[in-house]
Amino acid sequence: MVSLPSRLSQRVEAVAGIDPELRPATKPQFGHFQSNVALRLAKQEGRPPREVAERIVRELDLADLCETPEVAGPGFINFRIRADVLAQTVNEQSADPGAGIARAEHPQTVVIDYSSPNVAKQMHVGHLRSTIIGDCFNRVLRALGHHVIAQNHLGDWGRQFGMLIEQVVDEHLDLATLDLAGAEALYRRANVHLNQDEAFAERARERVVKLQSGDEATRQAWRRLIEISLEGFNRTYERLNVLLTDADLDGESVYNEDLPGIADDLEARGIAQVDQGALVVFVDGIDAPAIIRNSAGGYGYDVTDLAAVRRRVDDFGANRIVYVTDARQWHHFHLVFEVARKAGYLPDDVRAEHVGFGMVLGPGGTPIKTRDGGTVTLESLLDEAEEHATPEIALAAIKYADLSNSLQKDYVFDAERMTQTTGDTGPYLQYAHSRCAGILREAEARGVAWDEVGLLAEPAEQELALWLTRFGETVQVVADELTPHKLCTYLFELATKFSTFYEQCPVLKSTDEVRASRLGLVAATKQVLATGLDLLGIVAPERM
Repeated sequence: MVSLPSRLSQRVEAVAGIDPELRPATKPQFGHFQSNVALRLAKQEGRPPREVAERIVRELDLADLCETPEVAGPGFINFRIRADVLAQTVNEQSADPGAGIARAEHPQTVVIDYSSPNVAKQMHVGHLRSTIIGDCFNRVLRALGHHVIAQNHLGDWGRQFGMLIEQVVDEHLDLATLDLAGAEALYRRANVHLNQDEAFAERARERVVKLQSGDEATRQAWRRLIEISLEGFNRTYERLNVLLTDADLDGESVYNEDLPGIADDLEARGIAQVDQGALVVFVDGIDAPAIIRNSAGGYGYDVTDLAAVRRRVDDFGANRIVYVTDARQWHHFHLVFEVARKAGYLPDDVRAEHVGFGMVLGPGGTPIKTRDGGTVTLESLLDEAEEHATPEIALAAIKYADLSNSLQKDYVFDAERMTQTTGDTGPYLQYAHSRCAGILREAEARGVAWDEVGLLAEPAEQELALWLTRFGETVQVVADELTPHKLCTYLFELATKFSTFYEQCPVLKSTDEVRASRLGLVAATKQVLATGLDLLGIVAPERM
């Protein structure tokens, strides 16, 4: 559904010849939108701005959208959307289960790589943003009708498993007794042991060879460590209310068999070359090459991610690939994408994007650490937020704080501020939704029916209705640009405009058609708030 502002802008541009750059009017008496297009055209036409504005108004045919435009001041043009058009548009949107979100004419297959924890380690603060942001992208793109394939690129392979499994053997440990926290403690003990005992380090290296060669006892221990980890991860995902399941797992181990073939292919075609004993690919404009195979014959992240790109294009038919990781990994993914293009694994018509995010900081503006300087677990952050609010509200606070900022920026994790029901917070949006629900419940209890939006006589009614019609357009922008903060801003403005409407326009105390119409406006606001919050992964409560 094309929004009313967009329709108006297109009509004016067709006459003026340039973007009218519509801006919301500063005061209700000036209408809904204002344009300075005549002032910008006056110089090139060599005519007074008001004369240009009057000419544009004469040539415009907006009777089906607006009241007659007015020329004001030195040549501004004011536009007011017709009240009946506003009402009809809100009603059409409300009749749509998607609240006016236009389904894509040509749905794409979109692969989103996010969360990506490591086996035998608890998810930490660094996984918080990846998981929440990736989940939001998943929800938004699905709502537009795209086929979304989530990929949780699990760190389930590598040399660390040699020391982990060898430590299990040394301790005669029964892995059946461990949970994820216990597995992480095992990891720490193994790491200390590795650094202090060269004989143990040698056994750990030998254990890696056994793992790679398929030794059954070693593989069994490895699989059990993965099971323990997944049990812990899934509890966290459930607590976070995200869409990830075991069906989305994409372990590094999946690509082991692909790596030698990729190395051979790139070398045979002259794309990769041996440099100081390593097989590498140089890319113009990037100083460091991609390491396809290191000098010891091993494979690392560059070639594993290259293999993942190739499989996501060839096997999944991806039209768009999105990686959600720490902003500091931008160089790595830029290099991987360039190598994939060079190799033909990533066709020019497939869009590949790295969405980098900033750090989560403590109240002092410094990285969050435990008292002993360690990494803070994600579970402990959730616990901290729940000290200030119920789980539902605490989660809304965390997700909104994360998504409402420009993703590349750091943000401060302040549980007390984030969980407040006033100001620009997730709980404030939840409160606005519950307020709408409460009004409708009270109307139903009184036996008062509501109808479609009809009469929109008051400025606050019109402002709210106009803002409601912009929801679908906002969601489309978020999908195109991967900017969830724009959806957060939209919903906060919606809640604010609803509050103004409720204060200035009595709902249940009004009568007959006015009351029915205003209740319809409340219902439309509730629908958009619920849909928008769901796209953010936030529950819209009926009561608070």
